Amino acid sequence: MIVGIEGIIEKKEPTFLHINTNGIIYEVFVSVNCSSNIVDNKIKLFITQIIKEESDSLYGFLDLNEKKLFDTVIKINGVGPKVAMAICSTFTPSSFEQIINDKDVAMLKRVPGIGPKGASRILVELSGFVVDTDDNTESNNCIIESTMALESLGFKKDLVKKVLNSCVSKDTPSLVKEALRKLQK
Repeated sequence: MIVGIEGIIEKKEPTFLHINTNGIIYEVFVSVNCSSNIVDNKIKLFITQIIKEESDSLYGFLDLNEKKLFDTVIKINGVGPKVAMAICSTFTPSSFEQIINDKDVAMLKRVPGIGPKGASRILVELSGFVVDTDDNTESNNCIIESTMALESLGFKKDLVKKVLNSCVSKDTPSLVKEALRKLQK
């Protein structure tokens, strides 16, 4: 699983990059917001890799909050990578958080590929979406990774968030173990 990539940009388009990493050129899909924030030829991106029967795609993010937004939205039934990237291209993570908190269906319908039903489903499924504002990104990464791991095991988002807030471990494996012990009680 590829989780990050660092290299030189060979080709830059608004929705994808070709990144040369030690002689291997990767195609990485990015949001328009991400693409517009790239100012240098040398780049380091956080990656979400999606492997399907017919494809193996890389989605890149300069900002961990944008990656969190993409990873969260993609889990919703009926939302694929293209729509998730359209959301990331249309809104910043903080403006998306505001739209979710305000339950603004009209704003969500502005995203290409999202109709009224899709917008309503997103609002229901993502109630409580929060952007990380801490400066301590390593701690945020551990919490994000632990949350995704516990959710993938079938635990509900609200319960996971509550349990992780009561944990004291500092690294992802320890945090997951501590949370699992608390969830078993």
